[in-house]
Amino acid sequence: MTPREGAGSDGIPEGPEWRRLDRRTVLVTAAVLTGVASGGAVPAVLALSTALPWWRAAAWVLVGAVLLVACGTVADHVRWRRTRYRIGAERAELRTGLLLVKRRSLARARIRTVDLTAHPLLRVLGLVRVRIGTGENTGGGESTLALDPVTRAEGERLRRVLLAHTVRDGVDGRHDGLLATLDPRWIRYAPVSFLAPLLGCAAAGGVLQVSEWFGAQAAVIEWAGERFEDASLLWAIVVLVLLATAVGAVGALGLWTGMWWNHRLEREPGGTLRVRRGLFTTRSVSIEERRLRGVEIVEPLGVRLCRAARVDAVATGLTHDDGDRHGEHKTLLPPAPRAIADRVAAQVLREPVSPTSAPLIGHPRAARARRLRRALGGVLLPVAVLTVLGASVASGLLDVALLCALAGVPLAVLLALDAYRGLGHGVSGAYLVTRSGSLRRGTVALRRDGVIGWTVRQTYFQRRAGLLTLTATTAAGSGAYAVLDTGEGEGLAFADAAVPGLLGPFLEPVPPTKAPPATTEARPTER
Repeated sequence: MTPREGAGSDGIPEGPEWRRLDRRTVLVTAAVLTGVASGGAVPAVLALSTALPWWRAAAWVLVGAVLLVACGTVADHVRWRRTRYRIGAERAELRTGLLLVKRRSLARARIRTVDLTAHPLLRVLGLVRVRIGTGENTGGGESTLALDPVTRAEGERLRRVLLAHTVRDGVDGRHDGLLATLDPRWIRYAPVSFLAPLLGCAAAGGVLQVSEWFGAQAAVIEWAGERFEDASLLWAIVVLVLLATAVGAVGALGLWTGMWWNHRLEREPGGTLRVRRGLFTTRSVSIEERRLRGVEIVEPLGVRLCRAARVDAVATGLTHDDGDRHGEHKTLLPPAPRAIADRVAAQVLREPVSPTSAPLIGHPRAARARRLRRALGGVLLPVAVLTVLGASVASGLLDVALLCALAGVPLAVLLALDAYRGLGHGVSGAYLVTRSGSLRRGTVALRRDGVIGWTVRQTYFQRRAGLLTLTATTAAGSGAYAVLDTGEGEGLAFADAAVPGLLGPFLEPVPPTKAPPATTEARPTER
């Protein structure tokens, strides 16, 4: 039975109906803490065994684990007893706390997001975590309410009720429905991301950490050293990098599957984009279409070489406060063939052709020289340092310096030239388009009426080269999108034409050049 306000011991004032979270939250907390205690028990016993007999160390660890589970479960039971929420006609409210009672509320007219998340244990119990947000970047979570957890049916009900006011009348319904669904063949793009080598390094670090728990770290390092005893330092580095990449590729496949499995992008009637995804932990993210200011086609180098790209939303309110610490909350489509990414971007923007595929204006050759200088400087400086250290401290570093020079210089030149070829800007209908980057190439299509300001930056070296950088300021996405190293005249003219009247008042008119005096030429007349 749902308690009402004013129901005795809880001290909640009278008014509309208050609801509790699902009481199985206590069971979830107990299960999670049991898993944490079990995972930490083995290294804890091994650490204590150095000073105590193993049976006594195991007893102390068991007592600590029981206390951890018991105290955490009791604390969550108190939280459940003291937490109430209600959805009134004007406000969504949450009240929680024992010694320090917190009461927070959001005006329903300001609510823009209702996102649902469920990790595997919640899914088994039919529960979800609901995060209600206003789409404002106030920091500290002041613009969000979290209900953790409620039943899946209650989460869907809250989503429908709280987002009902965002439905717009007169919206063209021809573009409603399913926009994109996952093709399992897209998993081939997971190993070519930059995440693969990082996961490989993390795996190596995990092996060393676990071996330290068992007191075998020295033996593991000695075994690895024996494998390369007769190999040069250069060959050992190459083999280790390849091994880490292979292990990381396997990890990237698993991570991609867990994150993007069952992905669906759909537009609901009235103009709300909804993304659902996840194999173990499911997520449902809603983006109100009138908050959308554009899209970004993101092409990391490995993915771009495979002619693929992902689609991100450029929308207001998609901040880290929405509960996603890694930025996937703004991704509408995972890495997919570029043609599909352009098609989905066009459907999201309700355009016949995606602005991100429009032809763009190239940048002056001086921009290429700047990229070449910076790329070569980034390679030659470490090479010089390694050479000096190799000549004075360890001769083995000379091999590393040689490897960096032979591999780094050509690679730096290729990346610099690729970055220059990727530079471009233009106007496509109602959108301003800018593209830049090599390791991570991004093509942003931003609504021209969403630009609220321009920042013109010109360093000393840019002035000498006749270049400048324009930054379009907006309330959506990252807040600023740059047109890098464009020509002075072309860049200012582009900014003034893209958003008329915004930058024009600050530009100095070019005085007209004085016309040369007219000359007459004597010509023979016809008789």
